[in-house]
Amino acid sequence: MLRLSLLLAIAVGAAISSWTPTDDCPAADRLYGKIQVVESFADCKVEVVDSFEDLRVQVVESFADEPGEWEMVESFPDYTVTFVESFPDVTIRYVESFPGPRD
Repeated sequence: MLRLSLLLAIAVGAAISSWTPTDDCPAADRLYGKIQVVESFADCKVEVVDSFEDLRVQVVESFADEPGEWEMVESFPDYTVTFVESFPDVTIRYVESFPGPRD
Protein backbone atom coordinates (compact mmCIF):
# COMPACT_ATOMS: atom_id res chain seq x y z
CA MET A 1 0.00 0.00 0.00
CA LEU A 2 2.79 2.39 0.89
CA ARG A 3 4.58 1.56 -2.36
CA LEU A 4 1.42 2.24 -4.38
CA SER A 5 0.93 5.58 -2.62
CA LEU A 6 4.53 6.53 -3.28
CA LEU A 7 4.26 5.65 -6.98
CA LEU A 8 1.03 7.62 -7.26
CA ALA A 9 2.59 10.66 -5.57
CA ILE A 10 5.57 10.51 -7.93
CA ALA A 11 3.32 10.21 -10.99
CA VAL A 12 1.10 13.11 -9.92
CA GLY A 13 4.11 15.26 -9.03
CA ALA A 14 5.71 14.57 -12.42
CA ALA A 15 2.50 15.45 -14.23
CA ILE A 16 2.12 18.71 -12.31
CA SER A 17 5.75 19.74 -12.74
CA SER A 18 5.69 19.04 -16.50
CA TRP A 19 2.54 21.10 -17.05
CA THR A 20 3.09 24.74 -17.84
CA PRO A 21 0.65 27.18 -19.37
CA THR A 22 1.46 28.04 -22.96
CA ASP A 23 0.93 31.22 -24.90
CA ASP A 24 0.16 30.27 -28.50
CA CYS A 25 0.26 33.85 -29.76
CA PRO A 26 3.58 34.61 -31.44
CA ALA A 27 5.32 37.95 -31.33
CA ALA A 28 3.97 40.52 -33.78
CA ASP A 29 6.89 40.02 -36.17
CA ARG A 30 6.01 36.32 -36.52
CA LEU A 31 2.22 36.68 -36.91
CA TYR A 32 1.65 36.00 -40.59
CA GLY A 33 0.32 33.28 -42.85
CA LYS A 34 -3.12 31.72 -42.96
CA ILE A 35 -5.32 33.42 -40.35
CA GLN A 36 -8.78 32.29 -39.26
CA VAL A 37 -11.11 34.53 -37.26
CA VAL A 38 -12.88 32.62 -34.47
CA GLU A 39 -15.15 33.59 -31.61
CA SER A 40 -13.43 31.58 -28.87
CA PHE A 41 -10.30 29.57 -28.09
CA ALA A 42 -8.13 31.71 -30.37
CA ASP A 43 -4.34 31.68 -30.42
CA CYS A 44 -4.25 35.49 -30.30
CA LYS A 45 -6.49 38.31 -29.12
CA VAL A 46 -6.22 41.16 -31.63
CA GLU A 47 -7.36 44.77 -31.39
CA VAL A 48 -7.64 46.95 -34.50
CA VAL A 49 -6.33 50.46 -33.82
CA ASP A 50 -5.72 53.63 -35.84
CA SER A 51 -2.26 54.39 -34.48
CA PHE A 52 0.55 53.02 -32.33
CA GLU A 53 0.00 49.49 -33.63
CA ASP A 54 2.27 46.52 -32.98
CA LEU A 55 1.75 45.18 -36.51
CA ARG A 56 0.70 46.66 -39.85
CA VAL A 57 -1.44 44.02 -41.60
CA GLN A 58 -2.03 43.63 -45.31
CA VAL A 59 -4.67 41.08 -46.30
CA VAL A 60 -3.44 39.10 -49.32
CA GLU A 61 -5.05 36.44 -51.50
CA SER A 62 -2.09 34.04 -51.40
CA PHE A 63 1.57 33.66 -50.40
CA ALA A 64 1.31 35.28 -46.97
CA ASP A 65 4.92 34.56 -46.15
CA GLU A 66 6.18 37.87 -44.78
CA PRO A 67 5.48 39.47 -41.38
CA GLY A 68 2.15 41.31 -41.46
CA GLU A 69 0.75 39.49 -44.49
CA TRP A 70 -2.47 37.68 -43.64
CA GLU A 71 -4.36 35.28 -45.88
CA MET A 72 -7.82 34.95 -44.37
CA VAL A 73 -9.03 31.33 -44.41
CA GLU A 74 -11.98 29.32 -43.12
CA SER A 75 -10.03 26.14 -42.38
CA PHE A 76 -6.50 24.85 -41.77
CA PRO A 77 -5.10 28.11 -40.36
CA ASP A 78 -1.59 28.77 -39.16
CA TYR A 79 -3.08 30.92 -36.38
CA THR A 80 -6.55 31.72 -35.11
CA VAL A 81 -7.45 35.20 -33.89
CA THR A 82 -10.36 36.79 -32.13
CA PHE A 83 -10.98 40.52 -32.26
CA VAL A 84 -11.30 42.28 -28.90
CA GLU A 85 -11.68 45.86 -27.75
CA SER A 86 -9.50 45.61 -24.65
CA PHE A 87 -6.56 43.60 -23.32
CA PRO A 88 -5.23 42.37 -26.69
CA ASP A 89 -2.14 40.26 -27.24
CA VAL A 90 -1.37 42.25 -30.42
CA THR A 91 -2.66 45.53 -31.83
CA ILE A 92 -2.92 45.83 -35.61
CA ARG A 93 -3.66 48.43 -38.25
CA TYR A 94 -4.79 47.42 -41.74
CA VAL A 95 -2.66 48.83 -44.56
CA GLU A 96 -2.62 48.59 -48.35
CA SER A 97 1.17 48.40 -48.56
CA PHE A 98 4.29 48.00 -46.44
CA PRO A 99 3.02 45.46 -43.88
CA GLY A 100 5.10 44.39 -40.92
CA PRO A 101 5.92 45.17 -37.31
CA ARG A 102 6.19 48.72 -36.10
CA ASP A 103 9.79 49.91 -36.08
